[in-house]
Amino acid sequence: MAADLTLEWLARLVGFDTTSRNSNLALVEAVEAFFRARAIPFERVEDVAEGKAALIATIGPRDVPGIILSGHTDVVPVDGQLWSSDPFTLTEREGKLYGRGSADMKGFVAVCLGMVPQMQAQPLKKPIHLAFSYDEEVGCLGVRPLLTHMVANGYRAEGCIVGEPTMMQVVVAHKSKRSLETVVTGRGGHSSRAPELVNAVQAAALIAARVMALDTRLAEGPRDDLYDVPVSTAHVGVLHGGTAVNIVPERAVMEWEIRALPDQDIDALVAEITDYAHTELEPGMQARAPESRIAFNIMSAIPGLATDPEAPITTLAKRWAGRNDHAKVAYGTEAGLFVEMAQIPTVICGPGSIGVAHQADEYVEISQLEACEDFMRKVIDYCS
Repeated sequence: MAADLTLEWLARLVGFDTTSRNSNLALVEAVEAFFRARAIPFERVEDVAEGKAALIATIGPRDVPGIILSGHTDVVPVDGQLWSSDPFTLTEREGKLYGRGSADMKGFVAVCLGMVPQMQAQPLKKPIHLAFSYDEEVGCLGVRPLLTHMVANGYRAEGCIVGEPTMMQVVVAHKSKRSLETVVTGRGGHSSRAPELVNAVQAAALIAARVMALDTRLAEGPRDDLYDVPVSTAHVGVLHGGTAVNIVPERAVMEWEIRALPDQDIDALVAEITDYAHTELEPGMQARAPESRIAFNIMSAIPGLATDPEAPITTLAKRWAGRNDHAKVAYGTEAGLFVEMAQIPTVICGPGSIGVAHQADEYVEISQLEACEDFMRKVIDYCS
């Protein structure tokens, strides 16, 4: 059975509704009180305007490189999902613990906090840093000011473990991601006058068709079969505009994304779409209606991760996980930002399955928490 303190923390963490649209300060304050009671130094990196904060706490000496254990505190919404129990009350059924964020990724954060007494009981020669962020689910926003703070204040690390749910398999790579909002402005009016007007929905549909054509091309390669989805992908998620069939729509909005293998230039792929819109569509639109325009707004930009399978942090993580294999995944995480912003070698390894994340009746197996605790014991031994 997982340690009582781990289970206590997971119940507390799940009980905080830290859906990304909400503040996470109540959760942060509970964790700070725990650190304070155990005389653990910590720093809060706060976004006052958003009512959110990240935390960095250190157990052990600060003057040598150590190991970072990183997790995010926010979760995705439960709106419209049919749960078998209250999503914000941890509920055990047949060896599984149900609750929003139990797998993604409050289970890992709970293990980190539950293992703190064991971290403090050892004479650590290398520090263990606990780094907890916010707004990962809406573009990895909160880890950026946290990393800026860590770099500016001299935090050093041999490596970082980002505890996203991987069933305790070491993940060495994930794709980069760009998601964009495209806003098309045309000239509206009665559909009988269509040749004199500019149909924003039709222009957006042409851009969507170009994204779909890009996806078809990407499916032909290059590929990396270690990924669960072995090719880069392009996808249109939202396309709306117009009010009635006899009105030429003046405005349309499209949201789309590209997820690229780390060795592909994702910005060049994005540019294929934006250049098409600006050079092939926009001039013709503006010839009829000078006020027409196509605007692209970046919604999120997440760098990929490509850690060497033979890197020291990879071999250490495999030893701590008690397995020799590794994987690559299509979803994005904060791991690439630890490398890009702080030059900290990083892998992903955490309890639970990404297959249940973001879904109704999200759960983490108790056996996965136990495996993660065993992983943490080996981290502690290494740092001792």
